[in-house]
Amino acid sequence: MSPRLVVAHRAGNDLATLRAALDTGADLVEADIHAFRGRLEVRHLKSLGPWWLWDHGEFVRRRDTPLLELADLLAALDGDSRLLLDLKGVHPRLAKRLAAALPDAPITLCTQHWWMLDTFREHPQVRLVLSAGSRRGLHRLRRRLRNRPSYGVCVHRRLLTPELVTELRRGADAVFTWPVDTKEALHHARHLDVDGVIGKDLALLASTRRS
Repeated sequence: MSPRLVVAHRAGNDLATLRAALDTGADLVEADIHAFRGRLEVRHLKSLGPWWLWDHGEFVRRRDTPLLELADLLAALDGDSRLLLDLKGVHPRLAKRLAAALPDAPITLCTQHWWMLDTFREHPQVRLVLSAGSRRGLHRLRRRLRNRPSYGVCVHRRLLTPELVTELRRGADAVFTWPVDTKEALHHARHLDVDGVIGKDLALLASTRRS
């Protein structure tokens, strides 16, 4: 069965890819959100002290890197609710700052740092997704869902089986997986019978919507 939800991975980190993903018909556009010195920055790059950003061994100066802020992203969306924010890092004030900045329109939040999501439990417009990228995280997720259901869960594709997806769905309305960036990965996701796929290949995502 084809997944019913398509998520454009990291497409919200840049306004051009945001628009392309929305025009392609993605159900959700994912953006990474960090707190830094009072700002809510939209970026996948991680902070290394106050002057540097890095990812996969690549280092860039913060001052030389154009960075999108959450307010810019929300303005570009202009009320479109197809946004999934992935809360990154463990900044103690990220969740509270984000809660204060959220629009009234529906929005989806995801993180592997589940304690952050407790801040949003009284926000009815927020859909919460618990993420797990390791076997240890998946084990914790399975235990948690037995007592605390969630709107959604997101699990790395290599960790899933069809049986696990069925189990997770007992405690969540939607089961997402990533990465789905090739035809083989999409075939595997269909075999798993997940509800949503997360990938960067917009053409592949578009073919999913047509199938």
